[in-house]
Amino acid sequence: MTQPSIQLSAWTTIDRPTLKDQLLTLLCQVAYKEGDFLLSSGQRSTYYINGKQVTLHPQGGLAVGRVLLEYIPETTVAVAGLTLGADPIVTAASVVAAYEGRSLTALIVRKEAKGHGTQAYIEGPTLPEGSPVVVLEDVVTTGQSAMKAVDRLRGAGYVVTQVISLLDREQGGAEYYAEQGIEFHAVYNIRDLQARWKELNS
Repeated sequence: MTQPSIQLSAWTTIDRPTLKDQLLTLLCQVAYKEGDFLLSSGQRSTYYINGKQVTLHPQGGLAVGRVLLEYIPETTVAVAGLTLGADPIVTAASVVAAYEGRSLTALIVRKEAKGHGTQAYIEGPTLPEGSPVVVLEDVVTTGQSAMKAVDRLRGAGYVVTQVISLLDREQGGAEYYAEQGIEFHAVYNIRDLQARWKELNS
């Protein structure tokens, strides 16, 4: 497959609808594979999406930050996510926000508490109690991973009511968040991705 034709410098200036379309193509080119896979949720799948192939990609990381920023409410003080998958997404959104005149602190939520020093679960600047934080994710399946981040952040005194994901596999995550009273948004769903993948491989 060929890489997106847009030059790296143009990804900073192209309009967001075009950017969103190019990002979907990039997901198909570098992150999506078909086969027999065991997911972190314990489910088996006929396809696998490695979001880090896009979020750590030079154009992809920039595009992810720009696209996700549109979904993050202006009142949000910080973006956070569960390590490792959310690390580049949270960073990209925070950096892009700074270039666009917004201030979004980046927080990383550990799966286990640090074994030394402060033994903290959350890395990043300490914010005032009650600060509104949005949790970011690359791919949502059952929704359990991002919910761990939500619980840790709430335990630290932050207000978390929203999860935003790059992709929804549509395997129960949205319904789970609804049950938990969490607002959920995804930039793409699996049908979007598979339809574009078929176009590119036909």
